[in-house]
Order: sequence, then structure tokens, then C-alpha cells
Amino acid sequence: MKIIGFHINKLLIERKNPIKGKLSIKSKLNIDDITSENLPSKNPALKFDFSYDISYEPGVAKLEIKGSVIAIDDKDESKVILKDWKDKKFLSPVRIPLFNFIMNKCTLKAIELEEELGLPIHIPLPKIKSQQ
Repeated sequence: MKIIGFHINKLLIERKNPIKGKLSIKSKLNIDDITSENLPSKNPALKFDFSYDISYEPGVAKLEIKGSVIAIDDKDESKVILKDWKDKKFLSPVRIPLFNFIMNKCTLKAIELEEELGLPIHIPLPKIKSQQ
């Protein structure tokens, strides 16, 4: 599958309380729906609706990104994916590259928003160390 579109439909970030004590940051990525998409293409296309959530516990803040990814099927995988999705299963080999793509896009947006609200970044950033 070739990804041809990425759209954010909902962006929510809110800081509820100041950071006190130990902070736990958890992130979660879900595929909420998979549907066939009509495009002017000879190959079928699929739309993957997703949600990416980051929670700062206990009750400090939350970040939510919802959107969709459009992908063109170049290997006749869409029928199998849609059939499996009827049982809410998404086990296709497409899953890992799709999740990586979504996480890359959402992580960049999340870092920008976390910086705006003065929240700790949810992933460790690279650091330079001096040589002894």
C-alpha cells in the first residue's frame, strides 16, 4: 500500500493540574475504522481512521489527535483488510508501516503542542554526551 494522504480532524490538548510528584506519561495509538475510499484511480483505496492519545497521569494533562490516512492498494490487500475489519481485526503486514507513519506525524505535532503548554515531551530526545 502507498500512503497518499494524512489528515487531522481533531486536535485537543488540555492541561488540567500542575505537575506534582511522580508523573506517568502514556501514549496509545488505535485504528478506529477502516473503510473503502472512492478515488479516481484504477487501484482501490482505503481510509484508516485513527486516534492517538497521550495522557499525563495522575490527571495532569491529555493530548488527543484524531485523523485519517488514505492509502492506495497496489497488491490487492484491501479486500482482505476490509474482510478482517468486519471482526475488528487488523493483522495485515500493512499495519506496522501504517502505525509507524501515523506515530511519526503525530509525535511531531505532539512535541510542538507539549512545548506550547510547558509539558514534558512524551518521548526521550537525543542527547549529546562529552567524551572523557
